[in-house]
Amino acid sequence: MSQTHGRYDFCIGLVLAMSSSVFIGGSFILKKKGLLRLARKGSMRAGQGGHAYLKEWLWWAGLLSMGAGEVANFAAYAFAPATLVTPLGALSVLVSAILSSFFLNEKLNLHGKIGCLLSILGSTVMVIHAPQEEEVETLNEMSHKLGDPGFVVFATLVVIVSLILIFVVGPRHGQTNILVYITICSVIGALSVSCVKGLGIAIKEFFAGKPVLKHPLFWILLLSLIVCVSTQINYLNRALDIFNTSIVTPIYYVIFTTSVLTCSAILFKEWQHMAADDIIGTFSGFLTIIVGIFLLHAFKDVSFTLANLPLSLRKDDRAANGTLLSTYDCLNHDEESSACLGEMQSPESLSARRNGSLSAF
Repeated sequence: MSQTHGRYDFCIGLVLAMSSSVFIGGSFILKKKGLLRLARKGSMRAGQGGHAYLKEWLWWAGLLSMGAGEVANFAAYAFAPATLVTPLGALSVLVSAILSSFFLNEKLNLHGKIGCLLSILGSTVMVIHAPQEEEVETLNEMSHKLGDPGFVVFATLVVIVSLILIFVVGPRHGQTNILVYITICSVIGALSVSCVKGLGIAIKEFFAGKPVLKHPLFWILLLSLIVCVSTQINYLNRALDIFNTSIVTPIYYVIFTTSVLTCSAILFKEWQHMAADDIIGTFSGFLTIIVGIFLLHAFKDVSFTLANLPLSLRKDDRAANGTLLSTYDCLNHDEESSACLGEMQSPESLSARRNGSLSAF
């Protein structure tokens, strides 16, 4: 009965996590459509300090969609392991990329399509191998977990590292090194996910009729969550303001998810009850998602499709042969045939090119 209940909670958490990604990914499209509509009307744009978007119903629809996604994500932590819920957040990026190609006429190149496919495959592998049962079901159990020496050491290290980055490293290198502000967001995010997990359990107990509001841990978790989320928003906005979004997003996802997986392993000890093949499958799925997100973001401004793939392959084939043109290529370019044949017959030219010399040019 307990195993059946655990699978039921797992399925609820999975559905909530996936619906959260759909809502959040769609919210970006709705907001963008609303802002573009205002731009066509000639209203002052938000980037110039305008607030006309407050009168646009599409923008409000996007805001409500994002709110619904965050609520669903919050609830997902109450039913499913953080090991599953957090990595699935990458699907919001995937949903946003796919919807933008349909509704915003933004081109999704070959790298992006491969990245989307890899993200879906990685998410599927993680769902298959994720831990099925949830160990912590009450606030009392959560308090015992939080008091575990391993987690206390981890949380202490996170706080110390964050303070050093905020007050020592940040003022000196935050404007030039992309990892400074993103690391602050990511390691603090591991603690915020733990707080969300505890509050999700508290909400389940509250609806079960238990006196949750009288439990001091509930208020401690709520206050800690407010502090952690405020810090995350502050430094993530700084990173986005200084560096390119296409670089910040994948790096933040990788470091944040790694921090959450580490925290989850220490706090809930989910990995102790997983078989070796499930652990390998979870890491393989996570790495696959990372590669997919990287391809989706790193090459999104490169115009590359299946149509120009044969041309690229021909160029690569020529480069692989030491930039030497074949006799067939020379004979098919009449205006350059004499220069090609002359160059092919010149041993000095061939020697210079093999040695990487520019004198042959």
